[in-house]
Amino acid sequence: MTNRRNVLKFGVLGTLASSMPTLSLAAIGDQRFELRAQKTPYKLSGDNNQLSDLWLYNGTTPGPEIRVKQGDRVRVHFVNELDEPTSVHWHGIRISNAMDGVSDLTQNPVPPGGTFDYDFVVPDAGTFWYHAHNKSWEQVARGLYGPLIVEEPVPVFDRDHDITLVIDDWRIDNDGALHLASLGAFMDWTHSGRLGNWLTVNGGSQPEFTLNANENYRVRLINASNARVLQIDPRSLGAQVIGYDGFVFEAPQSSSSSIAIAPAQRVDLLIRSKGNASGQIPETGGVSLEELSGREPVRFATFKFHSNENQTTAKPVQLKPNKILTPDLTSATSVPLIMRGGAMGRIGKAIYNGKELKRGDFQRTKQVWTFNNIANLAEEPLFRIKRGQTVLIQSDNQTGWLHGMHVHGHHFQIISRNGQQQDEPLWRDTFLIDRNEKVDIAFVAENPGKWLLHCHMLEHAAAGMQTWFEVI
Repeated sequence: MTNRRNVLKFGVLGTLASSMPTLSLAAIGDQRFELRAQKTPYKLSGDNNQLSDLWLYNGTTPGPEIRVKQGDRVRVHFVNELDEPTSVHWHGIRISNAMDGVSDLTQNPVPPGGTFDYDFVVPDAGTFWYHAHNKSWEQVARGLYGPLIVEEPVPVFDRDHDITLVIDDWRIDNDGALHLASLGAFMDWTHSGRLGNWLTVNGGSQPEFTLNANENYRVRLINASNARVLQIDPRSLGAQVIGYDGFVFEAPQSSSSSIAIAPAQRVDLLIRSKGNASGQIPETGGVSLEELSGREPVRFATFKFHSNENQTTAKPVQLKPNKILTPDLTSATSVPLIMRGGAMGRIGKAIYNGKELKRGDFQRTKQVWTFNNIANLAEEPLFRIKRGQTVLIQSDNQTGWLHGMHVHGHHFQIISRNGQQQDEPLWRDTFLIDRNEKVDIAFVAENPGKWLLHCHMLEHAAAGMQTWFEVI
């Protein structure tokens, strides 16, 4: 193992095709698909390195792209070919509660050899993804995830101008294989989560994409990492931001700084090359998208622009945001969410399975984080609220670590950070909260059922940072 597990590296694995694998080969009818969780040997890091023991959907990393249109009914026949139970969560999709895929909350986990039929309608267009939701800290780390793309009824971009990048950091050993012995390491659970040292994009390294000059391209970025917060700067590409977490702006937005992408978050970019003053595309090797969270930038994708005789000027992009109810803060139900625990933090009283943990219990149970002094799921929800009412969740991070908080079944607006009102018209399903930061979010509880609320640093969730709420 490297001595610095949070250092990202790349090998030379060649150029990837710009298209993502699709579920067309697994289709069993219109919007009907078959998805299999399988043990799959896979070479992550080069020709001379060992195969990794991955768990993948349909034998690919990432899993096959499911691409449908807004309003479609999607039916997925899921088959579990693993030796342990699992389930599939459809991240960011505001679907019926019974289809949300959370083991032991919305469904029983699918046993080895078992099947489950997911059947739901996709109400929103945008960039989403699916991943395992049973022992997620291990099953996602082994590769159980894939993209779910919901196009507009009349797509704004055709398939040649719509690129999906699923980004993951894997922890590999000195032989280039996934480091299995460190799965579930107590150090990761108490610190920042499982950080990898090998970055992949669509299962390989440093893909190159050849784009036509003066044409619009949509690039969908999905952070599938267990715990790494990716930092990118759209300005390095001359790109604009189209949307976050599946919800777009009416018009592309220019970024004034780099942006952070938490685990599970998505960012859609608009890329267009305008050439130089003479209209020619310089032969500079293209422009690169870099990951900036470490000491040194890590290039993870390159875009080269091709000039042709029929070059035209790209038309302005018109986007249509998804419809969603605006929170009414004047009648909102306020819910505190106080985060404690972890290394270098104060946990205080911690209740787990109805009992208060004592000193020796923390390492034995690995429950080292709490929400409102409760570690992991309690019998009673964090709150219970009537459908149609607004809830204001007041998060207070009293830990020494960054957290990416995810709300199931709903999208929300960030109302304030440390008491400062936020005027950005953003809808998110996941938000970052820094050390000693307070963040207020609000949403209309419009989707009935029992919904998970948790940190998407997956080790943090397993170690206590998850709760649930009920919409009745």
